[in-house]
Amino acid sequence: MLHINELIYRIEGRVLLDRATVGIAAGHKVGLIGRNGAGKTTLLRLITGELSPDDGAIGFPKSAKLGYVAQEAPGGDATLIEWVLEADQERASLLSEAEVATDPQRIADIHNRLVDIDAHSAHARAAQILAGLGFDEAAQNRPCREYSGGWRMRVALAAVLFLEPEILLLDEPTNYLDLEGTLWLENYLRAYPHTILMVSHDRNLLNRAVTSILHLDRGRLTLYAGGYDDFEEARSEQQRLEGKLKKKQDDERKRITAFVDRFRAKATKAAQAQSRLKALAKMKPIAAQVDERVAPITFPKPEKALASPLIRLEGVEAGYEPGKPILRNIELRIDNDDRIALLGQNGNGKSTFAKLISGRLPPQQGESWSHKNLTFGYFAQHQLDELSEGRTPFEYISDLMPAASEAERRTRLGTAGFGFDRADNRCDTLSGGEKARLLLMLATFHAPHILVLDEPTNHLDVDSRETLIRALNDYDGAVILISHDRHLVEACAERLWLVADSTVKPFDGDMADYQRHLLDERSSRPSGNVKATSVKSDDRADQRRSAAERRAQVAPLRRAMTDAEKEVNRLTASIAKIDVSLADPELYSREPETAQKLSVERGLQAKNLTAAEEAWLTATEAFEQASNT
Repeated sequence: MLHINELIYRIEGRVLLDRATVGIAAGHKVGLIGRNGAGKTTLLRLITGELSPDDGAIGFPKSAKLGYVAQEAPGGDATLIEWVLEADQERASLLSEAEVATDPQRIADIHNRLVDIDAHSAHARAAQILAGLGFDEAAQNRPCREYSGGWRMRVALAAVLFLEPEILLLDEPTNYLDLEGTLWLENYLRAYPHTILMVSHDRNLLNRAVTSILHLDRGRLTLYAGGYDDFEEARSEQQRLEGKLKKKQDDERKRITAFVDRFRAKATKAAQAQSRLKALAKMKPIAAQVDERVAPITFPKPEKALASPLIRLEGVEAGYEPGKPILRNIELRIDNDDRIALLGQNGNGKSTFAKLISGRLPPQQGESWSHKNLTFGYFAQHQLDELSEGRTPFEYISDLMPAASEAERRTRLGTAGFGFDRADNRCDTLSGGEKARLLLMLATFHAPHILVLDEPTNHLDVDSRETLIRALNDYDGAVILISHDRHLVEACAERLWLVADSTVKPFDGDMADYQRHLLDERSSRPSGNVKATSVKSDDRADQRRSAAERRAQVAPLRRAMTDAEKEVNRLTASIAKIDVSLADPELYSREPETAQKLSVERGLQAKNLTAAEEAWLTATEAFEQASNT
């Protein structure tokens, strides 16, 4: 279906694609992955013909319809449903012609073609897609101009899905979606009947919606069967085998070289030495597999821990216009070690709550209390566009470190992934991932007590997302996280808060429970002209009530498991700290009493750790048993 042969493409003298070759069969769903800046989006633009390769060829059947999300979001007075329907130009043209055609044969041909393209169900299909991406019937009939850029990009995505092209190209389709939209898209793509080539860094999406992974690395393309986890396993095994083969080859080279050096001058061995020299020359060297280093993401530790609670909200209302609150009746507190993920559809107020928490939006009513020395780090996607195009990372860090030397500033930038080759580059030349890293560094520079992250992963590749997960788990402050990346939420968040029905409340359950909650809600509401699922309202109410009761039953067990795990981590860290002190050989001669006290303390801590681990295992088994019943 899609063939890429010996493709070469250069940009500013750098070879981005180096004889890249791959064949994708019809109906296959392929996830295109690679490091930030590897050339994934460029490859899609080459396939669409927006760019021309320096050499090589891209081929697919002329009859195949190619679909790619437009870079410009739709606007104007057309309603969302109208805009999506108009994307099918053939249908729109046939309908227009049918209104004026007079020739009976032509009229018959038009109606036969309308039947062939299933035009009679177009409105229902368009409404169903828009509903899946978060637009109810009322929203579908509002003009495009009333929506922000992110929502308009959803409409652009809906239009491409509605066309149902034979080759569907998607570039980070979840960037503008909330978790509910991401879950819907995952199911839609899984059932899509044609070929898909999709750039994504969403591990869950790549595991569930595609059948193959196409890896772009150093300009070359390699196709792996299965999802992302399968790719990681296969890639690791390939690197291990190639490493062993390279070592074997290096050993053989050394043996041949030693033989030649030893017997080159002996007449009886000269012919054999020459033969081995020829064998050595023909031996194709195996390149060492050296993965590009992923710069770590680190967050500085707050200098002084503050007592809990850090923030307490009682009866708080928040909004942007007087008398028109978006959020009401908020009764919550945030402690110094909280890891909280905000759940809820886009537009429900997650970003509003993040601004309220970080002091960027004052409460309209109620009591809001926060620790007087509390500091915040705030990251939001829109800030990427607020970076000054003409400034460099070095200039930004210079503002924050005015008294530091150039070496100190560059060292700080280096730890964030900006070496000498990138630190002096203007922001308008940085990739989205590099801009995100720069903003994360700036947001956390002063070691805040609370870190508020609003969609931090949109421009980070898979490996960079893993470094972010490690950074968040190592961070000593509290974290408020808004993300459609389930892997990130599951790996970092210990508490879930649901933003819905104009308020924010704790959600008793995990991400699997939330997914079931979303599916229950979706099945209970009609969308546009799509026929609602035929489930009686009483049955749905019973299902929701049963799910709520189950979540309430397992919530205490979840808290007990989490508390036990925290105690294990605390004792492990305490023992490690004692071990560092006891490892100092001079301590025993310099302060023998201290050494003895530490030894006794370590024994007690080790005993407590054993008990804590048993408690944690017991709590985990109880929670898992209750969750599976």
